[in-house]
Amino acid sequence: MSKLEASYDFCRQVVKQSASNFSYPLLLLPRQKRRAMYALYAYLRYSDDIADSQHPIEHRRLKLERWKQDLQRALSGHMDDSILPALVDTVQRFEIPHEYLYEVLRGVDSDLDVQVFHTFFQLEQYCYRVASVVGLACVHIWGYHGDEALEPARKCGIAFQMTNILRDLKEDAANGRIYLPQEDFTRFDYSSDDLKRGIRDHRFEQLMNFELQRSEQLYEEGFGLLHYLHPDGHRVFRAMYATYHSLLHEIKRRNGDVFSEPVQLGHWKKMWIALSVLIS
Repeated sequence: MSKLEASYDFCRQVVKQSASNFSYPLLLLPRQKRRAMYALYAYLRYSDDIADSQHPIEHRRLKLERWKQDLQRALSGHMDDSILPALVDTVQRFEIPHEYLYEVLRGVDSDLDVQVFHTFFQLEQYCYRVASVVGLACVHIWGYHGDEALEPARKCGIAFQMTNILRDLKEDAANGRIYLPQEDFTRFDYSSDDLKRGIRDHRFEQLMNFELQRSEQLYEEGFGLLHYLHPDGHRVFRAMYATYHSLLHEIKRRNGDVFSEPVQLGHWKKMWIALSVLIS
């Protein structure tokens, strides 16, 4: 097995072991594009794992900087890592702008500090770095026509990330991470401290309804991406869209209660979404 094939196989194993919401939709892609998505996901997963490790902050920041340097060398043709040969091949084959990869690292690095987002505009910038650039990289792999595809791809990334933020409110607050904008807390006379204490009252319900409606609007605007994708990308996009949208609907079904139990889709639900898209 060549070094490149071994790298692609390693990336496939990363996806297989992750139980990610990405895994089932990727099966809907042709082999070459599926392998490319494995490489992209493995890069994202490893970058996140550095930031989420239990090591001291400075150790994680140093490791991220080394990872960035490894990426720079790899893009220049010098690579030894298990992930980077497949990633660089993917980037070259599908003409993915290098800036997207670096934006991911900027977003991950920003999570090492305690952040306060005063406005939704600031949160949107964060979501762009950790999610929208992923969508923009994906559409290069799936294939698209017209620069008009880029804006709905950006909106979809924000919609998906907002879903993650709402789903993980409890866990993030326990770790000192508050992603919702302070202007939204002020709007409903709710506070970050209320969130950390898990207070669920009419103020919290109003806050969650507001965020859910905002997210729904982003989903609606992002769905237009479908019209600009090549046929190969239709099914995988619809499956990913349905998966994240189902998570948002689950939060709605619970009237915004993300405290009582984790919000997640089961193995069979994810499989059913992928099969439904395949059949349709």
